[in-house]
Formats: sequence, structure tokens, C-alpha cells
Amino acid sequence: MPVLALSTELSKPTEQPPRKWRLFGGARGAARVVRVAGKSLAVTYLSLLVLIPIAALATNAFSKGLGSFWDAATQRESIDALRLTLLCALAASLLNAVAGLATAWVLVRDRFAGQGILNAIVDLPFALPTVVAGVTFYTLYGPLSPFHVNITGSWIGITVAIMFVTLPFTVRSVQPVLESLTFNAESAAATLGASPVRVFRTITLPALAPALLTGTGLAFARAVGEYGSVVFISNNLPYRSQVASSYIYSLATSGQTNSAASVAVVLLVLALALLVAFSYVSRRIARARG
Repeated sequence: MPVLALSTELSKPTEQPPRKWRLFGGARGAARVVRVAGKSLAVTYLSLLVLIPIAALATNAFSKGLGSFWDAATQRESIDALRLTLLCALAASLLNAVAGLATAWVLVRDRFAGQGILNAIVDLPFALPTVVAGVTFYTLYGPLSPFHVNITGSWIGITVAIMFVTLPFTVRSVQPVLESLTFNAESAAATLGASPVRVFRTITLPALAPALLTGTGLAFARAVGEYGSVVFISNNLPYRSQVASSYIYSLATSGQTNSAASVAVVLLVLALALLVAFSYVSRRIARARG
């Protein structure tokens, strides 16, 4: 009987896969279709939102020839606006690297009342329209400042406004890495007599350096194109306090779309080059530690 039962089971037809799986060539075929569909969706998404607009911008910038592009990009007003933008963006990014690291450290390593509120406030610049931030800073630090501090029309005011907008990038880049660190190496160094400053400088900071550089690079790229938070506090004075985004907007509204596109392309290339440089250094540091 056992032999008969076994032969009966073997004689049964094998169960066929569902029809939808057979259409795709089985599980491997279905996985291949999913990968291809995912890649196609990603390429389409990037093309519609990134590549096509950038191509249109570059086409507009070079529509009247390379000479017209060069003339628009090298005008004195354009150079001054680009220089001021890069200096303020770099200053804000470096200051936020320190402030963001300190904020992330407090949020991860300390426990205090209101910590959840502080953690939510860090993301406020992401949700708050930048124009609202600009009006707020102009009210607090403008000609009618309740603190009698007027920083409008200066690089200091522009830097402060940019720092408010870009702070979350550094904090949110460092915070998860800081949460994943263990205290083993720090405890061992402290046991051997290392001071807290030396422990931070030789152990903690090198571990956080890739994330810190990544956050600083993202903050810098965001700061280069900032408009809403600086348009009021900068006063938009040519050759003095006019940032590149305001200059591009003034060119576009006056009908000089080709010149506006030319300056925008220069700004885009500078931001992309510096972002790639930050990313490259970050990867090199991470690879050296690994």
C-alpha cells in the first residue's frame, strides 16, 4: 500500500504556476520586469523634472551664441552678484556645519524637557515659506528693528537669512550617524586618560566627517539659489547687496531672458561642481575609515 500510494502521488500532474507568472517567464522574469519598470520610471521622472528643464535652460542661454553667453556672464553686475552669493553661501554653510553638529549632538546625546519640540523646530525651515522667513528677518533686523539692530543691505544679513534656511541639512545629515555610533571607542579612550576634547577630535569627529561634509555640501547648494529669505533683507542693491538669484529675477522681469539664463547656467555649474567636490571628499574620508 505505501508503494501504491507513492506511485499515485508521483503520477499526479505537477502544479502549474499562476497564469500571470507564466506570462512573465516565471519569478525571475517578473523580477526582471519590475527592475526594468523601476529604471524606466526613475529615468522618466528625472527627465521631466531635472534633465529637460536644465536642457531648456542651457539652450536658452546659448541661443544667441557663445559670445552673448560670455558677455552676460562676465558683466560687472553679474560677477559681483555671483561673488557675493558664493561668499555668503560658503560662510553660512561653514557656520551651519558647527551649529548643526552642536544641535545634532544635543538632540542625540542629551535628554531634557522640550527636546521633542526642539527636534520639530529644526525642520521648520523646510515647512515655512522662505518669503515668510525673509519678512520675519526684515522685521527683526531691519530699519524698524525692536532690537535696534539693522543688518539689511549687508552680507551679514544675507548670511543670517541663509543660515536659517539651510540649518536642517546639516542637522539631519549628522543626526542619524551620531545615533548609530557606539560608546565603546569613546569609553576606551576616556578610560586611558584622554580628555573629552581629544576623544571628540580623534574618535567622534572623524566618524561624523563624511555625514558632516555631505550636509554642508547640500546646505551650500541650497544657499546658492536662495531667493525668498534674502530678497527683503538684502535690499537688492546692485554692486553691493544683490545676490545672484535676485539679479537673475531682475533680468528675467526686464525681458532679458537670455542673459538671465546665462547667469543661471553659471550659478548651476558652480553649485554642481562644489556639490560634487563635497561628495567626493566625503566618500574618500568614508573609504579611508572603512
